[in-house]
Amino acid sequence: MFSVADHTYMTLALRLAAQGLYTTQPNPRVGCVIVKSNQIVGQGAHLKAGEPHAEVYALREAGEDAAGADAYVTLEPCNHHGRTPPCVDAIIAANVKRVVVAMQDPNPLVAGNGIKRLQAHGITVELGLMQHDAVALNVGFISRMTTGLPYVRSKIAASLDGRTALNNGKSLWITGEPARLDVQHWRAQSCAIITGIGTVLVDNPTMNVRFPHVKRQPIRVIVDSQLQTPVDCKMLAADRLQQSPVIIAYATDVNSRVATLSATGAKLLQMPNANGRVDLKVLLKYLAQHGVNEVLLEAGQGLNGAFLQQNLINEFIFYYAPKLMGTDAKGMFAIAELTEMQQATDLDILDVRQIGQDLRLRAKPIIVAPIKNTP
Repeated sequence: MFSVADHTYMTLALRLAAQGLYTTQPNPRVGCVIVKSNQIVGQGAHLKAGEPHAEVYALREAGEDAAGADAYVTLEPCNHHGRTPPCVDAIIAANVKRVVVAMQDPNPLVAGNGIKRLQAHGITVELGLMQHDAVALNVGFISRMTTGLPYVRSKIAASLDGRTALNNGKSLWITGEPARLDVQHWRAQSCAIITGIGTVLVDNPTMNVRFPHVKRQPIRVIVDSQLQTPVDCKMLAADRLQQSPVIIAYATDVNSRVATLSATGAKLLQMPNANGRVDLKVLLKYLAQHGVNEVLLEAGQGLNGAFLQQNLINEFIFYYAPKLMGTDAKGMFAIAELTEMQQATDLDILDVRQIGQDLRLRAKPIIVAPIKNTP
């Protein structure tokens, strides 16, 4: 059984891990607290890939006090050489007596081996304290390591009657400024933002993070089956490309535009499926292989529907505005007609809260077809 003190120290470790919410990609967010004689002697967080891990920072602060201490870590300490040395070596060398771990590392290079190594050196290891909270911090990293795909959130702004744009395509703005500001948090913690060519042509968005204190910009991806992206669209502006690269995923180049669009600095990837559209699963696999943990899908009903029908959405973030737009306005998902209620997508509601005058509802599909990683 874990004590009240154990929960207190792990709570602090989780708060430290959250400091890397916008910055640690592609690495996981990890926090560590070292305690001796009921006193915190060291604490640290991993903030950026290539920099020391949380355990190293905490051990440095603890110094000689780490000997005989308890360490609280939100993720199993690594036991392999990456950009930095193994954290288990530092823990063993510091003579820590007990390590409390929130969750096992899903990385196959670690996956329990860090714990075994600590135990082999006589260190007591206790696993599972506040695991749910640790998982929530790293859903993208876990998804990439276990399925070979990033964790995909679909963000949708809609009226109370479920409409996302007028019939003529206009949708600016359905929600209020507080809700739009809230979206920036989801963008900032994402490794990539995916939108469709329809959104680019109608709204001409920038799809960047607008927090001045956030320096890392996510990759921006345009799904454009027939390469219709205008070279003068905002996403391809030279100053923004310097801050955040753009990938254009396409299926066919009927108008011979590859060279023209490549000249803007965008990276073009041809990924056709059997229907002449972009193969969305192949696109997600490509992103995962390049270190993308979390994806924010900000698109119209066409691309949202394609992702939904292929069971590629892990979570929905709905922003409902106190408006009614009528049946002629566009819906959330363009999917094939359902004929039985059993075909509907059931959702598990995670959270509902008011953001300004709008409502934000987060939900997960209750049943998502398993997506196995293939070579």
